[in-house]
Amino acid sequence: MALRHQDKTSSTRAWLASLVVCGAGAPTVFPAGHASGEEEELFPSVSPLWESVLGIAKDHRNDFEDEFENTIKYNLLENFKLAQMPASCPISNFSKEACLHRLAQGLTIYTNLLKDVEKVYPGKRIVSEATYYTGILLRLFKQKVKKPVDLTSPNSSHVENVSTSLENQNEFHRKMVAHSVLRQLFIFLVDGKRVLTKKERRRGKHLKRTMFHML
Repeated sequence: MALRHQDKTSSTRAWLASLVVCGAGAPTVFPAGHASGEEEELFPSVSPLWESVLGIAKDHRNDFEDEFENTIKYNLLENFKLAQMPASCPISNFSKEACLHRLAQGLTIYTNLLKDVEKVYPGKRIVSEATYYTGILLRLFKQKVKKPVDLTSPNSSHVENVSTSLENQNEFHRKMVAHSVLRQLFIFLVDGKRVLTKKERRRGKHLKRTMFHML
């Protein structure tokens, strides 16, 4: 079972790497077992990528509970939630382009925060995978948008304050903040994926209606 999971992960990583190398407009070859077809847009709600992200989110909760031997509830991380973090895309009154820009800007902030998380948990698998997929998503979002993404953020100074604050806290507080950053990152991605999926479905229905009237 473990070998099968490893093979699937390797296949997905190789495919994701090819997406980044080829670019958004290049033809893509799907690995065996992955969905394809005109009815499903390649990105951003393509299943292999989001399955991996959601899988890491679930693993993080289990990892947290194992680390603290279930003596601390996962929901307690809400008490260590950082202020002024990237906002998710609203469901309405927000275009897909604007949502992709917001996601790219948000992931830029999380990329910097993950460097601080890595200092708290050097070499930890969850952190490494979160960093890996955040980088993949950020590059794909930047490729998908029509206009260049402005990566200058008013939150940049806040990120620096978080880094300084972490250095002056005790070990328990640093661990809680590190886990909270991971939790907020996954919530940010899950919310973004939900909004983008709804927009793709609306676009798909609109295209079908347009084609029907053309017949």
